[in-house]
Amino acid sequence: MTELTGVHKGYEFDIADLLRIMERLRDPSDGCPWDTKQTFTSVIPHTLEECYELVDAIQQGDLPHVAEELGDVLFQVIFYSELGKELGAFDFYAVVDGIARKLLRRHPHVFAGGAVEGRVQGSVTTDEVKANWEAIKQKEKGHSKTGGVLADVPKALPALSRAQKLQKKAATVGFDWGELSGVLAKLSEEMDEFQQAVTENDEESMAEELGDLIFSAVNVARHLGYDAEGVLRQANEKFETRFGDMETAALEEGSALSDESTLQMEARWQSAKSRD
Repeated sequence: MTELTGVHKGYEFDIADLLRIMERLRDPSDGCPWDTKQTFTSVIPHTLEECYELVDAIQQGDLPHVAEELGDVLFQVIFYSELGKELGAFDFYAVVDGIARKLLRRHPHVFAGGAVEGRVQGSVTTDEVKANWEAIKQKEKGHSKTGGVLADVPKALPALSRAQKLQKKAATVGFDWGELSGVLAKLSEEMDEFQQAVTENDEESMAEELGDLIFSAVNVARHLGYDAEGVLRQANEKFETRFGDMETAALEEGSALSDESTLQMEARWQSAKSRD
């Protein structure tokens, strides 16, 4: 069995030390003035920032940095756990116990009898795993009493991620296009409606139809098996790289993009694209 306590060989500190460090930081008598003032709400922006920094490190393939950012994300868990303990609501060990129980419960195809070392004979497909996972979640959440299938999709998710999650949830009860062709047709329809709103110069309608268009584009990504947020991140990276190439090329010629015409910049953009 894996040792869960004590310092690992070659390292100076363990999880108990980290928990104690958090206690010291929050000590009202001699803790850190900043840390002692924090609340669940005030820590949220830092949690989001740390998660995005972790994602960025992973996408950059910088594994030492990934380890560092994982530590920062873990510290967010430790921080919230300390706040929960101070309020008598929960502590770190309750968090660990809760996620362990959930993983055992939601993976009956791995953990026979819900036991860590329980082993299931035979195998299941990925589709079966996904179906069972959703069914178990539905049972846990008791959606019939809490507002429906979409009730547990967090409102704080980035808009693209939340759109894809909402679509995925709706699909679990059959509200979905059976074929990609239907999704593409809907995307085309939304584009036509947006263009009509633009033609009519209806600002309110343009905003609404543009939202529908983006939502439909997310649905295309979902049907193709892509993560819409990830796809857009890649597009952002590509644009950033190409634009940087344009700036570099202009600088090497003693120019600046701000001084060039639209046609000149378009030529530089096409040149940058050709180097991809």
